[in-house]
Amino acid sequence: MSDRSQLRARANIVYLLMVLFACAIAVKMFTIQLVEGDKWRAKAEHVSTAYRTVLPDRGHIYSEDGRLLATSVPEYDVRMDMVAAALTNEVFRANIDSLSWCLADLFGDRTAAEYKRDLTDARARRERYYLVKRKADHTQVQRLKEFPLYRLGRYKSGLVTEKRTVRAHPFGRLAARTVGYVLRDSSAIGLEGGYDKWLKGTTGRRLERRLTGGVWMPMDDGDGTDPVPGSDIHTTIDINLQDVADAALEKQLRHHGAQYGTVVVMEVATGYVKAISNLTRVNDSLYVESLNHAIAGSTEPGSTFKLASLMVGIEDGLIKATDTVDTKRGQVRFHDRIMKDSHEGGFGRITVQRALEVSANTGISVAVHRAYQKDPKRFVEGLKRMGLHQPTGVLVPGEPVPTLRGPGEKGWSGVSLPWMSIGYEVALTPLQVLAFYNAVANKGRMMQPQFVERISRNGRTIEEFKPVVMNEHIASESTIATVHKMLVGVVDSGTATNLKAAHFAIAGKTGTAQIARNGSYREHGVSYQASFVGYFPADAPKYSCIVVVNGPTTSGYYGNVVAGPIFKEIADKIYSNRLELQQPTQLAEVKGPRTPVTMSGHAGDLRTALQGLNVPFTQESEGEWVSTVAGDSVVVLNHRVIPSDALDLVPNVLGMGLKDALYVLENRGLRVRISGSGMVKRQSIPPGTRATQGATIVIELT
Repeated sequence: MSDRSQLRARANIVYLLMVLFACAIAVKMFTIQLVEGDKWRAKAEHVSTAYRTVLPDRGHIYSEDGRLLATSVPEYDVRMDMVAAALTNEVFRANIDSLSWCLADLFGDRTAAEYKRDLTDARARRERYYLVKRKADHTQVQRLKEFPLYRLGRYKSGLVTEKRTVRAHPFGRLAARTVGYVLRDSSAIGLEGGYDKWLKGTTGRRLERRLTGGVWMPMDDGDGTDPVPGSDIHTTIDINLQDVADAALEKQLRHHGAQYGTVVVMEVATGYVKAISNLTRVNDSLYVESLNHAIAGSTEPGSTFKLASLMVGIEDGLIKATDTVDTKRGQVRFHDRIMKDSHEGGFGRITVQRALEVSANTGISVAVHRAYQKDPKRFVEGLKRMGLHQPTGVLVPGEPVPTLRGPGEKGWSGVSLPWMSIGYEVALTPLQVLAFYNAVANKGRMMQPQFVERISRNGRTIEEFKPVVMNEHIASESTIATVHKMLVGVVDSGTATNLKAAHFAIAGKTGTAQIARNGSYREHGVSYQASFVGYFPADAPKYSCIVVVNGPTTSGYYGNVVAGPIFKEIADKIYSNRLELQQPTQLAEVKGPRTPVTMSGHAGDLRTALQGLNVPFTQESEGEWVSTVAGDSVVVLNHRVIPSDALDLVPNVLGMGLKDALYVLENRGLRVRISGSGMVKRQSIPPGTRATQGATIVIELT
């Protein structure tokens, strides 16, 4: 056989094998498509689809007057199935121009031509889950559904909106760290974490299809379950007082160049927290709510702890307020260390009460050491008896257990007793210190700090949190009365005379502590922590408050200078806006006839009414609104300023009649709720406070 014939034979064999291989492929394809098609389609469907979890909307978090502190806001990814069954080429071409124009007008991130190009290219690629827009809001999605093509419905247009919820804080940073956040891993901090079991709701499930790239597209098979939204929590936070505390704290932090600071205001009788602010400096000019120092920041309290030390001795009968102590020119040696006073030269021989009033380290430590040097364990047991070794149990994650060592424990030494007596070698959080002082204000009854008053669902209360007593009597009535007198003396004639108020008394204690760095008070310079804690009005306490400022660098570092002004500003604002705190004025006996008491209001209407009743009056200056004063012979109309340009500020309607008050408040966009009849004696949002339109204000009339 010739070489040519051999090559031809080999070529024919290869050709035949290729034909047979092609036939085998065709047969297999025929079998898969027609004979085994249903089996493979079912298997593919099972692999690419699954029931996936759908997270519910979290419940709302409200302030005490019903304003939103945290809420779930819907956010959408807008996508498009470019090969939807009913989306024909004719329908797509007929609507693409007008749809592109509408999308460009709505979002403004691309031109109409760019939208048309991108949508056309996505259809050419036959994308099943093309991303049109990320993070669209609810209003934008509602408008989308009215656009050309999209108005035809999901199955004809291919429109897919993927909803998720994000937490929003309408009041910005106000109490933001205490209200808390939900993190990406679904864990939560603050009230969001402490009350998560009520807020989180119940998850649902839905059928979704897995597409190329690991993207899941929702499918509607009618067999899923809808998620159940969470319940709402109603906090004890007074948002107006919160605003005051936050502003006062930031002003003082900036003035002193401090690293961070915290303020907590508590209702004495209930333990309800009315305001809490935690500000930390993140650069030279910005303070943010990033860490909850009030609840989680455990530090050596310094001089504010001296009250507890003396209370133990007084309760045990080993110390009296009238006992005298020798401050020895401001330096007293205990073993190998010297206790020093901040006051150069000391205070000489003074009483124990005076030692607390002037915050003499030597005086307090000498009194406590003299009483307990032979039995220091009794001193520590006395502190524990008052509950200072236990956390408050507040339902906000992160509260540490107080540090309170005793004899025989690691870290105890021969100087532990005198140094503990002035607030060193112990560690408490500001909230734990406040709970103790609040108990003194509450006649010895220690209340658990609480941030939530009730939980509701669909507007109906499902659970309430009543005030909780942690310790019925931290000390006897006589001991409480003795230390109360000392705390009043601190403000009247001690270290906090700059906090004296004109119309009400304050009781409290200053604190200035050196903060250890890496276990040393000398390494890299000295850092200070200034504080003031107390309550007011001192004769009938309604509110307690603690202020702690860490790391002041300019204009002083003592508690009365740095922390005290914050306390006083908050106390003044509360007193001026709470009529129940103010003592009624003793009116002098009136002889002879007086003009009638009239309501404040519209000047023209009042003039007309007074003229019609033949009541003499005088108007000092022109103005649309006036306040009235009943004199002996005439009614005096004084101009009342209600700014027309500051529409976000709540006007003053105190003393007005209902008609005028409604007119003024509703013109500012406020929703008004009314209680009682007569003239306005109280408004729930103080005058001059900034309020959003639609906010609810309650006015009480009498």
